[in-house]
Amino acid sequence: MQPTRQEILDHLRREGQGTVKELGEFLKLTSTGIRQHLTVLERDGLVEAREERGRVGRPALVYRLTERGDALYPKSYDALANHLLEEARAVMGSQGLQTLLRRAAIRFAAPYLERLKGRALEERVREANLIIGERGCLAEFAQDGSDWLIYQYSCPFPNVAKRNSAVCILEVEFVRQLVGADARLVSSLLRGDRSCTYRVRKTAPA
Repeated sequence: MQPTRQEILDHLRREGQGTVKELGEFLKLTSTGIRQHLTVLERDGLVEAREERGRVGRPALVYRLTERGDALYPKSYDALANHLLEEARAVMGSQGLQTLLRRAAIRFAAPYLERLKGRALEERVREANLIIGERGCLAEFAQDGSDWLIYQYSCPFPNVAKRNSAVCILEVEFVRQLVGADARLVSSLLRGDRSCTYRVRKTAPA
């Protein structure tokens, strides 16, 4: 990252937002120079501008970090998730942890169930594939005889799964809830396979 642009990002991270004038005063640069850097940051999807009307004059453009820009700053979500899973296993045992993860999957799936209601299995598999994509994972599906296969090529929580493979139960149950049928994990990214592959059969989940 070019140093001046990093300083702009850091300022927006600290202050929450900033105008061209405020950034110019902070960095001791001209408005033209600030705008040039902001143009690059906008192009890269790291900042966004919104008009905000003040008491007088024309609306001012106020710049903020986008989600992508904010993601440049370290988060400890993976460490937190790993610690929570390990504590849950210590307190509840392995079976209790599995139950907890399945219950979490049901909650994750709940907002999507209305759009799946009343659909045939093929349509539910197709829609489940779209939902997996909406959650940021690359996926595709194919028919295999009377079964369906959903290939998920990326993991939503890879750093957690590497340390606590039990979390895979959550994703399997999530798929089962979406398709409304039995889904089994038959290949796994964690085991070095090309994808996490779910075999979907025409039976209701237990």
